[in-house]
Amino acid sequence: MADIAQGRAMEKDALFWIASMTKSVNATAVMTLVDEGKLALDEPASKWLPDLAKVTVAGGVKPEKAITLRLLLSHTAGIAFPPRKPTDGAISLKAYVTTLIKTPLAFQPGSSYEYGFGPTVAGRIIEIVSGMKYEDFMRSRIFEPLGMQDTTFHPNEAQRARIARTYKMDEDTHELVPGYNPFVTSDATVQHMPEPAGGLFSTAADMGRFYAMVANGGEFDGKRIISAAAVADMTTPVTAGGKQLNYACGWQCNIQTQRVCASMPVGSHGHGGAFATNGWIDPHSGIVTVFMVQNVLVPDSNKPRDAFQRLVMAAAGITVQPPQVAKKGKL
Repeated sequence: MADIAQGRAMEKDALFWIASMTKSVNATAVMTLVDEGKLALDEPASKWLPDLAKVTVAGGVKPEKAITLRLLLSHTAGIAFPPRKPTDGAISLKAYVTTLIKTPLAFQPGSSYEYGFGPTVAGRIIEIVSGMKYEDFMRSRIFEPLGMQDTTFHPNEAQRARIARTYKMDEDTHELVPGYNPFVTSDATVQHMPEPAGGLFSTAADMGRFYAMVANGGEFDGKRIISAAAVADMTTPVTAGGKQLNYACGWQCNIQTQRVCASMPVGSHGHGGAFATNGWIDPHSGIVTVFMVQNVLVPDSNKPRDAFQRLVMAAAGITVQPPQVAKKGKL
């Protein structure tokens, strides 16, 4: 159901806040500029955003290495998770990023991992290099070429009518009750800041087209969005502090020691969202799964997704071994 109280069924064109699934789309936009030689993942990002050269680590210590786009996109740059403020979403992307990088880094760049807003800083760099508003760049370089007509940071009136309602579980009655969504504004004329780390609304069909493009090495319906080399680079897990992570540049990854999506094989990648949405790609088989729902603080909300992905893989005749269970300190 898209709305339980009104008895509104979940239609195929229902719109969802996809939250952190946005990070993979943002990273893909960065890679379009990498392909053009206008950006590079491993050069100091201060080349394009000079204020990054002025950052300090907590305690006033100078960074031992430069912050790069790869570090920003993989949450290994040290950008601290900011406290929530009433101005969130009300200021420009430029102003928001200025506040993010004025805050001391949580750790030395490349030494650790903290899920946060490095991708937002990378999104601002897209604006600087392209000379376009972030949302305009995303629309012209990703959404329109892929025919993603319902993917936007600012749903119009017609799209707002198709947004699936958010639900949470009442902690006392354990019943589903309406939940708060900070990205659904009071009306279409009130716009939230375009958030590169999690602001997109989309449909299952639109995201299917995006993931199919990535699964096909950067091309879809005869249109090349990014190079195959760019796809491989942005989906390769990074290391931080000498440890292998299950995160790449805007993509969660299933690695041998940790499977984000237990029903999908090692080597696959994708991303989830705060309200239990998920998109995933198995590059070996070319299979893409897109799972859309809008719930928050609902226990075991991953189980329907896992069951869905198991059914998809089984229908394709693919056996995915269950994750290893740790016993007596060993895998």
